[in-house]
Amino acid sequence: MKKFLLGVGLGYVLGTKAGRGRYEQIVRTYRKLADHPMVQGAAGVARAKLGEKFGRGNG
Repeated sequence: MKKFLLGVGLGYVLGTKAGRGRYEQIVRTYRKLADHPMVQGAAGVARAKLGEKFGRGNG
């Protein structure tokens, strides 16, 4: 049982270290996309359409 727990712990630590770089890359890409003016504009249009559909005004 101790060997199993040691193996799980070691795998977790190594996996998180290796995965951190990829996670940071995904977050950077997401933020670039989310902050892009075209995406912001499309989100605004989508919010307005949903507001119209569900009867919520913009003000």
